[in-house]
Amino acid sequence: MKKDILANKTYLYLTEFFAGMSVMAVELGASRLLAPYFSSSQIVWTIIIGTIMIAMALGNVYGGRSADKDPDPDRLYKRILIAAVYIAAIPLAGKYIIIGISAILILSINVNFLIIAAFVSCMIIFVFPLFLLGTVTPSLARYTVKSLDESGKTVGSLGAFNTIGSIIGTFLPTFVTIPAVGTSVTFLLFSGVLLVLALIYFISKGRGKKACIISAVLFVVCSVFGHGDSFAFWENDLLYEGESVYNYLQVKENEKEILLSTNVLFGVQSVTRKDDELTGMYYDYAMAAPVMAGAAGRDGAKVLILGMGTGTYARQCDRFFGNLDIEGVEIDGKITDLSKRYFDALPDVPVYTYDGRAYLDGVKKKYDVIMVDAYQDISIPFQMSSVEFFSSVYDHLNDGGIMVVNMNMRSDERDNINAYLSDTIAGVFPSVCVMDVPGCTNRELFAAKDKDCKNALKQGLSDISDPELCELMERTSQLLSYHEKGDHIFTDDRAPVELLGMKEIDGLISGEVSYYKNLYKEQGLPAVLRDLGI
Repeated sequence: MKKDILANKTYLYLTEFFAGMSVMAVELGASRLLAPYFSSSQIVWTIIIGTIMIAMALGNVYGGRSADKDPDPDRLYKRILIAAVYIAAIPLAGKYIIIGISAILILSINVNFLIIAAFVSCMIIFVFPLFLLGTVTPSLARYTVKSLDESGKTVGSLGAFNTIGSIIGTFLPTFVTIPAVGTSVTFLLFSGVLLVLALIYFISKGRGKKACIISAVLFVVCSVFGHGDSFAFWENDLLYEGESVYNYLQVKENEKEILLSTNVLFGVQSVTRKDDELTGMYYDYAMAAPVMAGAAGRDGAKVLILGMGTGTYARQCDRFFGNLDIEGVEIDGKITDLSKRYFDALPDVPVYTYDGRAYLDGVKKKYDVIMVDAYQDISIPFQMSSVEFFSSVYDHLNDGGIMVVNMNMRSDERDNINAYLSDTIAGVFPSVCVMDVPGCTNRELFAAKDKDCKNALKQGLSDISDPELCELMERTSQLLSYHEKGDHIFTDDRAPVELLGMKEIDGLISGEVSYYKNLYKEQGLPAVLRDLGI
């Protein structure tokens, strides 16, 4: 007679271990699946954690009731089988679901697009399999507890196995599988673990042959067609697409330039022009900072770039000002690698793989110009938007030094993120000027340690030898306006940059798609599809 695989409870504990591991792996995979479309901000993480907790809570309730009503382990392992196949299908179908949901919502809602789209996507893609995995713990408690005398010990052991599995499921995706093989394969790996767990059970029991075969076939199909790591599946000419510990990364090329993006749907983070001309973006106007600091008239001025990216600003400064002492700080080492591979990174400019604020806290150097261009996907890191951070920047500037900040999103809304940033900076620096960058959504801010920004720029024009740069700086001088200090202050304790940033992005999205919204309202979806050439 064949021995029951569950006879000594070992397999039940292993089931708890791998279920806990898979839940955390799916949660971390969810963040990476959503990040290229909605960012990896605290808001998106809140949505992910919240929906997963909803799924687990419902699974706990259902699993307990189901186990009491019919304490047959077959039912649990069938649910694990279904969860495994569903998770395997996420890499294949998830990105299409996200794009479909986004397309529908973008035509039907006017506010909180990113939040609602991320929440709906998370509910549709992740709630069902995690609901099934949520039934594991109460079901196993029912199967393992044989007497009240050992109930505490047994439930405690199950909890310990679940927690240990969750710990491993937290570290493995972040530090091993996602950087090594990507998000899609990570889903498939942990799905495969669950599938093998269920298959071993049914094979040992000699039951469920049909269900096992169907599940195995579906898993193979999902593995073959869903193992790719392309989030921007509509792009055919990408030079590079991949992931790092911090970002989704995309490099693409057109006839004029090479571009880096860390988000599928929004923005360009770095650019290299093939003709060595000005970029036409905020990097050009940010060169007013070295002029204000007097770098155009002398050699060896020290420039620090926090948020180096692929080095666009460094290349611009090197080209127009010559002998500058430039340093860069970039938290994502893979972006630095891409800068060397695709973006003609300056070989004599050191780039430190570090958080910008932590770097300032660790060095005693002072600089003539500090460029702050740090973004986490589409939002400014809160620790680099506070009065404490800008005070540190102030302390690291030489006399006559200038800070320039790329604020990314312009807005005239009351109490917007730029008002907070500008007021926060004005609470530290005596002279603050802002300008809207022509032709894009960026707003540039200049702050002087002990001089007047506009006057410093006008005085520095005579030191510029390049006529193209001189003309650009004259236009910049005309676009600059003084910022009068208000009472909107970001601190380390309170800096809701992500909520304010998403509000501005909603406005930008609404403006960009207003034509299609009107077309949809007047002529319906077929007209929109025709206009898009679909």
